Amino acid sequence: MKENIKNLLDFIYGKDVCSQISEKFQFLLEAESAKIKKPDGSLSKDLPVDEKDAVIITYGDQFQGTTDCPLKNLKKFLDNYLNYSVSGVHILPFSPYSSDDGFSVIDYREVDPKLGTWCEIREIASSYRLMADLVLNHCSVKSDWFKKFLEWDDKYKDFFITVKPGTDLSYVFRPRALPLLTEFDTKDGKKLVWTTFSADQVDLNYSNPEVLMEMTEILFYYIQMGIQIIRLDAVAFLWKEEGHPCLHHEKTHAAVKLFREIIREYAPWVIIITETNVPHKENLSYFGNGYDEAQMVYQFALPPLTLDAFIREDASHLREWASSSLDKPSESVSFFNFHASHDGIGVLPAKGILSDKEIKNMLTAVEERGGLISYKATKDGDIPYELNINYFSAVAGNEEDRAAAVSRFLASQSIILAMTGMPGIYIHSLLGSVNYREGVSVTGMNRTINREKIDYNKLEKELADPESRRSMVLSGYRKMLDARKKESSFNPGGKQIIPDASGPLLAVLRISPDGKEKVLCLVNISGRIFKCFAHWDFLDSYKKTKLYDIISEQESSAVIISHASDAKKEKCGDSRNADSSSAEKGGQPGTDDNLKFEEGSQSSAMITLKPWEVVWLK
Repeated sequence: MKENIKNLLDFIYGKDVCSQISEKFQFLLEAESAKIKKPDGSLSKDLPVDEKDAVIITYGDQFQGTTDCPLKNLKKFLDNYLNYSVSGVHILPFSPYSSDDGFSVIDYREVDPKLGTWCEIREIASSYRLMADLVLNHCSVKSDWFKKFLEWDDKYKDFFITVKPGTDLSYVFRPRALPLLTEFDTKDGKKLVWTTFSADQVDLNYSNPEVLMEMTEILFYYIQMGIQIIRLDAVAFLWKEEGHPCLHHEKTHAAVKLFREIIREYAPWVIIITETNVPHKENLSYFGNGYDEAQMVYQFALPPLTLDAFIREDASHLREWASSSLDKPSESVSFFNFHASHDGIGVLPAKGILSDKEIKNMLTAVEERGGLISYKATKDGDIPYELNINYFSAVAGNEEDRAAAVSRFLASQSIILAMTGMPGIYIHSLLGSVNYREGVSVTGMNRTINREKIDYNKLEKELADPESRRSMVLSGYRKMLDARKKESSFNPGGKQIIPDASGPLLAVLRISPDGKEKVLCLVNISGRIFKCFAHWDFLDSYKKTKLYDIISEQESSAVIISHASDAKKEKCGDSRNADSSSAEKGGQPGTDDNLKFEEGSQSSAMITLKPWEVVWLK
């Protein structure tokens, strides 16, 4: 057994237990790894992604209403509408389940027959980089594992966590306003069982090494089935210990390190992404030292910060966070950028970045735009945990002009494509869906608002109409995706600079890993014309006065560069502290619009952006 793997098992279980299980664990590793076939064209390095990678996030039964099974409909959609534009697809849990839209797994090794079979999964995996969930914190009460626990089977009676009545668990971090323990009748009497997320989802007991070995075998099985990106669902809650909050336990981090070492040794083209919807600094801890834990973490702060920026039409918090909080421990890790998913928009990741007043204003705006608020239990009472709203509805609001609403939404989506990392695009964002309140009425679940199933035949008709909302959004998204994948500057291993700016301007400079290429991404997050005068050091490297916009594929007038060696130039109004009218006019109260700058100063640029305009310049 490799030394790193052995050392991690020693740390998790102690040397005595490790010596008892090491031979069995080594046999598992050798037997299961022998069944793996490396996919053609796959990269084998610490961070096996580049600028061509973007992932669509969807349920396996997203597209319905045809004689084909839903997974075949999904493959058809990907082939017909996205074959060139994206490299991968994240199919949310596709195994048989009993609740939580798939995240209460009954059998990890089976595909839900209502979706299709492993044949359809593997067919998708042969054309697209497939991402799947390893739901490793809990499973369904209807699973064979739990049924055998109820029978008090010798092997499975320790697969789950039982707690004695009266045990003080007030210190345990709670993600939802639900009871932590659920009582079940077993052949050994009544047992209180740990259920972090719901009474239907029973937490697995990783202090039992048999559980870890079972999940390791399932990890290998997923890789054997062609899955190349493994999402560790709710991993932060993995390890439980009396007297501990049971969040981010050191043995949870050790388990992530163990999976990473296994991947590095036996399937180096596979990526591990941790799903930890917690404050930003805690989320980054799953990078480890940059080489020993997840290669990617979800960018959970990005959805609420982008939404806040578009609500207030002020990118200040987003700029400050992006310029100061995205340092990575190594170039072997990166971010999974997303705005929307099957869940809602997390509130906790924005804590410490947005003020309480700003968060409250965001909650109010969400409710005004037809959204819902979910709460979690704390010692101080229930607090807002998640904003349940379709991201299009959240950003576009009650805008009646379709073209304006689409432009506003696409401006928001450009951010996850421009910033460092690999973009993950939820299917309902890609297709410009809006709130599905009818579904909430049916299921009683707030999250259903963003989980509407789509009739495939109806969708095709909508996408064939260039004036439909869905067609406009998909077309705009594809232009940005197609432009992005051609530029090495967007490689997650490259550099990112957030130039100084103000008001509704967000500027992101992306530089290729070899330093030879760069793209300047600008977005105006306001509904007014924005003008400002910028002094940025990197402007000196541009030889032309105007730059080429890779999205529209033409020369752009959004940025006019003046070099220090040119004749004297006039300074237009800097937008800092400018009100809307001054930004529209290009002036600023108290600013001398005819101010000259001296010979020898750095190059500068006059920036003029239309409402919600996005340009990527080179």
